[in-house]
Amino acid sequence: MTKPVDGIRTIMTMAPVIPVIVVEEIAHAVPLAQALVAGGLPCLEVTLRTACAIDAIKAMSRVEGAFVGAGTVLNEAQLAAVQEAGARFIVSPGLTPSLGKAIIGSGIPFLPGVATATEIMLGLDMGLDHFKFFPAEASGGLPALKALAGPFTQASFCPTGGITASTAPGWLSHPQVPCVGGSWVAPAGLPDVARITAMAQHAASL
Repeated sequence: MTKPVDGIRTIMTMAPVIPVIVVEEIAHAVPLAQALVAGGLPCLEVTLRTACAIDAIKAMSRVEGAFVGAGTVLNEAQLAAVQEAGARFIVSPGLTPSLGKAIIGSGIPFLPGVATATEIMLGLDMGLDHFKFFPAEASGGLPALKALAGPFTQASFCPTGGITASTAPGWLSHPQVPCVGGSWVAPAGLPDVARITAMAQHAASL
């Protein structure tokens, strides 16, 4: 069985931006995924914030070239549901011992959310060393991440929350940040395929 830490390292280096996606209508799922993949962003985080999120994961997973994961996973029931839907990695807003144990035990790549040294240490104790720094801007921005990363040189981070196309390069300049999570490349509503593809191409070039 592949260790979660091994798989998440590969996922975090697929592209400099992981789109953070909120699908409000299932009809939007496939066109959005196709546009993002065409623009060079194959790794897609579909958040469990809407009623159609599970169906969106199923639909997007059938898009050629898409590597679809589930975000905002909070408990074991959601973990089981998204795995059945075809999710290939898991992102959570935080880290608890029970959720961490369940996801690690499943073998699926896992990116837990952290915002403090204590949470990073909990993850390290569980054998994890790749984290989502969340909410990135609200938690102090890049200066806060630099302060946290200093004592934990073995850790890598995917800052997510409040990051934009203009601020992403600053985050990506940090040696422990292989990628950022961004919602700006996947705006809500009916997908404007041409615009989203262009934004994805720009994000992929960062």
